[in-house]
Amino acid sequence: MSIQNSLKPFKFFVLRPIDIFSPLLRAVLVLFVVASFSLFFYLTFSDQNPTCRGCYDAHRYSNHRKVKAFDAGEQPTNISHLVFGIGGSVKTWNERRHYCELWWKKNVTRGFVWLEEKPEYAWPESSPPYRISADTSKFNYTCWYGFRSAIRVARIIKETYEMGLENVRWFVMGDDDTVFFMENLIDMLGRYDHNQMYYIGANSESVEQDVVHSYAMAYGGGGFAISYPLATVLVQILDGCIDRYAHMYGSDQKIQGCITEIGVPLTKELGFHQLDIRGNPYGILAAHPIAPLVSLHHLDYVQSIFPAMTQPDSLKKLFKAYETDPSRALQHSFCYDTVRNWSVSVSWGYSVQLYPWLVTAKEMETAFLTYQTWKTNSNEPFTFDTQPVSSDPCKRPILYFLNSTERLGSRQWRTLTTYQRYTEEARCDRPDYAPALAVESFNVSAPEFDRRLWNQAPRRQCCNVVHDKNSVDGEVEVHIRDCHLSESVTPPS
Repeated sequence: MSIQNSLKPFKFFVLRPIDIFSPLLRAVLVLFVVASFSLFFYLTFSDQNPTCRGCYDAHRYSNHRKVKAFDAGEQPTNISHLVFGIGGSVKTWNERRHYCELWWKKNVTRGFVWLEEKPEYAWPESSPPYRISADTSKFNYTCWYGFRSAIRVARIIKETYEMGLENVRWFVMGDDDTVFFMENLIDMLGRYDHNQMYYIGANSESVEQDVVHSYAMAYGGGGFAISYPLATVLVQILDGCIDRYAHMYGSDQKIQGCITEIGVPLTKELGFHQLDIRGNPYGILAAHPIAPLVSLHHLDYVQSIFPAMTQPDSLKKLFKAYETDPSRALQHSFCYDTVRNWSVSVSWGYSVQLYPWLVTAKEMETAFLTYQTWKTNSNEPFTFDTQPVSSDPCKRPILYFLNSTERLGSRQWRTLTTYQRYTEEARCDRPDYAPALAVESFNVSAPEFDRRLWNQAPRRQCCNVVHDKNSVDGEVEVHIRDCHLSESVTPPS
């Protein structure tokens, strides 16, 4: 049988090439048409088209799916990556400039003080450079108890951004009476991926302020930081948004309202301090949270940080301790003198509290109520735990304030801070109180605070009261150290 004859029974299986490929070609043509129309609509109406209404040119941040992931090998955030926008006024600058000049580093720190008009006096060389804000008369402002200057201050972020400064990771906003603690601010921001949208700050301490303004807002006097990607989007909508929130009181309220439209929440950091309080700030500073000290505000409205000193001199004293070991400033440590049954609370670089009895860590952690609320001068409520100061001097700790700060060693260095007893008008005359009153000063030694600890779960450090036969009468030695893994500071029973 020939091969040709053998194939005849199977003739229905033999198809022409065109019969095989025609359905495939038709499918390819259909897919091509569909893909072409899809690409057309995508390029026409997506966020990739800069002419699309409602879209924005966010440079390399235009699509959140394209945002660069945090690169641990990238250069760490440093002072050159920050730009400051300071809300100021020609009317108050000479009275307040000492606050900014305390932390500003000429030719190192980047940023500007934004004024309503050109000053008629010579601008101090020690002050940050200034810029004049654009006219804001076209904007609406309907808050009957506020000031139109809130519009000008709200636009600082936009005017700073539009200057086109290079290598910016963070825009930091503050007032002309805000004191920043730069190294701690940099370390704190360095924990966040600057390629993402972040809005970082803190609330007011006074609940009445948070109720009136917002719990979700970073208060501007305490300062807040906006990452470059968020600023890129914010400046596109800011002017229209300011008019939408014409009824809002402050610039920080308006900024937060606009950021809400972008969908970014506030990331809270406890080291920013609005200090919406009246009276003596001692209770807050002596019970600082376990977080790096980042800012202080409203220092014109509270008593001096250190007694019997002016506020500028008080700040210089605090700053000297801070500069010795920035990460340790105001950090709290508790320890017990088991020989004399005393309790000791150290707020490093600021004060020591000596209790001539045993108290719990919870009591030592709780801030003394030495201040009142910002608006109504009330004793409550605040956004943290407080305890009243007893009217009985025998039920109050003995206070010691920073006297001197010294750095010892070179490579593996440590600090020695001394604290002198503060003599109150009323003192306890009980005999059992006399040994404690005989203590004139505390000497507190501590190793350099390892900044990397802020990248770990927060934990208060421990301390020991050192009993040394060579100790001088009237002095108590305390050594601060890391707590052991399973250590507790439970007072002896």
